[in-house]
Amino acid sequence: MDVNTVAQIDHQVDSNKNRFFAKWLEHIELINALISGILIGFGWYFNVQGNENVAIPLFILAFVIGGYAKAKEGIEETIAERNLNVELLMIFAAVGSAIIGYWAEGAILIFIFALSGALETYTMNKSQREISALMSLQPEEALLISNGKERRVHVSSLDIGDTILVKPGERIATDGYILSGRTSIDQSAITGESMPVEKEINDEVFAGTVNGNGSISVSVMKKSSESMFQKILDLVQSAQSEKTPSQQFIEKFEGTYVKAVLALVALMMVLPHFLLGWSWNETIYRALVLMVVASPCALVASIMPATLSAISNGARNGLLFKGGMHLEGLSKTKVVVFDKTGTLTKGEPEVTDIITSDEVDVHDFYEVVLSIENQSNHPLAKAIVSKITHEFPNRVAKMTSVNEKSGYGINADINGKNWKIGKADFVGYEMAQNFQNGVSTTLAAEGKTIVYVLREGNIVGLIALKDVVREEAKAAIRLLQSNGIKTVMLTGDSVITAEAISKELGIDHYKGECLPEDKVTEVKRLKEKYGTVTMIGDGINDAPALATADVGIAMGEGTDVALETADIILMKNELSKLTSALTLSKKMNLIVKQNIVFSMSVIALLICSNFFQVLDLPLGVIGHEGSTILVILNGLRLLRGI
Repeated sequence: MDVNTVAQIDHQVDSNKNRFFAKWLEHIELINALISGILIGFGWYFNVQGNENVAIPLFILAFVIGGYAKAKEGIEETIAERNLNVELLMIFAAVGSAIIGYWAEGAILIFIFALSGALETYTMNKSQREISALMSLQPEEALLISNGKERRVHVSSLDIGDTILVKPGERIATDGYILSGRTSIDQSAITGESMPVEKEINDEVFAGTVNGNGSISVSVMKKSSESMFQKILDLVQSAQSEKTPSQQFIEKFEGTYVKAVLALVALMMVLPHFLLGWSWNETIYRALVLMVVASPCALVASIMPATLSAISNGARNGLLFKGGMHLEGLSKTKVVVFDKTGTLTKGEPEVTDIITSDEVDVHDFYEVVLSIENQSNHPLAKAIVSKITHEFPNRVAKMTSVNEKSGYGINADINGKNWKIGKADFVGYEMAQNFQNGVSTTLAAEGKTIVYVLREGNIVGLIALKDVVREEAKAAIRLLQSNGIKTVMLTGDSVITAEAISKELGIDHYKGECLPEDKVTEVKRLKEKYGTVTMIGDGINDAPALATADVGIAMGEGTDVALETADIILMKNELSKLTSALTLSKKMNLIVKQNIVFSMSVIALLICSNFFQVLDLPLGVIGHEGSTILVILNGLRLLRGI
């Protein structure tokens, strides 16, 4: 084994170790919370056996391990913001229960809050990965042409006016326009267009898009930091940094709640002794009981078990929720915005119509088209081959020599006759428009792409292709509309295609030729006009709009960036699951409201009972923990079917 091989193995081992430790650090809060729970279980067992000398140290360990992260967070936030928070109140309540001898109750309080914090941290870390997913799609290097020579350079070193060479299959490194060459470019990452776009000299190209089957030289129009791709990245970051109204309300409520409870506890430690004649022991005892019963343990349990149950329910039914916040917000949806390609449609062309003239034998027509198109890698050619082989399984493509003109079509000589297959400009525009009394105009109005077949200078047939709608899309849109939810389609495809799909599905409003920033602008406008907006998409170009919407939903077979950016994922690409998600969201919100009202009522009752000296600590703990158990059981009802 040579030195280089050994070095590579060592590097791989180090990389694996680094990934392991990074993964471990990412989940450290959850690990500590689970360890705390295990320690509480052992402590409870020894306590039941009457062995307090072992039980109490275990509870203390549970306090330290489970509560360290939240205590540190609470102290740091208090110092930085000069405002008390729920984290500190939970710690005070747990310590207070320990002071009066109820170690297990204090430890359980810490465990529940630590588990909640760990899940929150995990969700935040998960959402940050979308930025890395975006960045990985932008090429780091480009092939610069300078003084007739080619050399690899970092994209950040490219200047406006530089010329770069982009070979077939490569991603374009920066925004620019074509100086030489002709090709088809998959720019669904930027515009969402379902079909590759034919590009020639002077046409604009975008960073992050994929060059098809022709080499092109591109003049750099923008620095890499100003490209369309970078705009998408910036839009995602901007949308993530904005706080929702519900988040702001929770932050304000948190400080007020903590101050009110601590102020009430401070008063309870002094005033009853002087005003009501309580002894100091009774006064301090009642104050500590108040600290325990007023702790928000039941409030925390009101939300988290219900949320986790709903998330588990959704997972079993093909719905992946990245957090309870998104599940909660879904029920408030007033408008659902759909991307077209890959969301309402299947995202790939399919043959819808084949029309032939009387001048050609149908069998010869299919045999020639199959033989010619089988030699091309163009998506339309693949769709045509798939259609013919499916309809006529006995037909076999023959090997033939073809001449493909990138961006236009393909031609070949078969059995002594010249055949051409391609767009109208390739076979003759006027002749194409007049074929079969102008049938192509009708087909184009339906959002279909037309491919013409010419033999010896005469058009003998045409093939219409379309990105067909999903079978379940119509039903999903009707259900949304029946619930008073408006439907909107935003697509990078042409207005004609957008109109055709919109009419077919019965969508309330549509907008075509949308770039990523156009989708973001439209989503913001809809939010201002209607309220809560849910966006459904599957492409990189949808990521900014997914992040801008109140709730972002991605199709399960979408791009990694869309999956990372979205709040909810339809794992099996089934739009019908959208209505199931809405139903689940409404059920969860109802149960959460029930739990909050119940838990707050119990806390108020316990506080009043403590003040009137009819509640001892054991009953206070039973009432407090009992209410917690009841709201947890109520939340677990969501584990049942939607």
